[in-house]
Amino acid sequence: MFVLKKEIFVSVMIRTLFFVALLASPGIVNAQGEKKFIRQGNREYNDSKYSESELSYRRAIDKNKTFSDAKFNIGDALYKQKKYEDAGRQFIENVNLNESKNKKSAALYNLGNSLLMADKVQESIEAYKNSLRLDPGNMEAKYNLAYAQDLLKQQQQEQQNEQKKDKQDQNQEDKKQDQNQNQTSDEEKNEQQQQQQQQQQQQAISKEDAERLLNAIANDEKDVQEKVKLAKAAKAKVRTLKNW
Repeated sequence: MFVLKKEIFVSVMIRTLFFVALLASPGIVNAQGEKKFIRQGNREYNDSKYSESELSYRRAIDKNKTFSDAKFNIGDALYKQKKYEDAGRQFIENVNLNESKNKKSAALYNLGNSLLMADKVQESIEAYKNSLRLDPGNMEAKYNLAYAQDLLKQQQQEQQNEQKKDKQDQNQEDKKQDQNQNQTSDEEKNEQQQQQQQQQQQQAISKEDAERLLNAIANDEKDVQEKVKLAKAAKAKVRTLKNW
């Protein structure tokens, strides 16, 4: 609903100011060439031939470089073509060339509309404020100013929500990374424990093998000693029998 109202105000106000600019400047039509191109541009504009009307108004500017109202009309034609930034530049030039407060206010209002449609909300707010300083009774400017301010607050809130969401996502990502690191650390710890257990088992096995080997050697030595004793005893008996 807000956007619909904004479009209505912008469209109606642009067209109204367009005709005011033409009717309030009788000195403009004194020159035959300028009058010809202005009238041609008006017909084309009213027939919604905005690109053709832009060219006609530019021809009027060629006849008179300081023709401020023609620049205003060029801005209107560009706005209708949705060339909002180009339109804004024409309205700025109109403001710089004009001394009339009403015309400056009108151009600033249209500048605000152009900036708003170009998504330059903060800049449009300043243009509307400057327009109202010159013409405090411009109700359309007051409405669009309020709309732009609400829109800016909404954008700022969305930006804050987006930043908050990004921060939450980052925190979750950090937490996930910490969990992965902790999990990796636990896995490494378990692996180390397993390696230690394997080493201990290997050491235990080696110790048992060594004990068995030592026992085997000891048994072998015992057997050898027993055999030696038996051999000595047998030898001694043979000698005794031989002496007899």
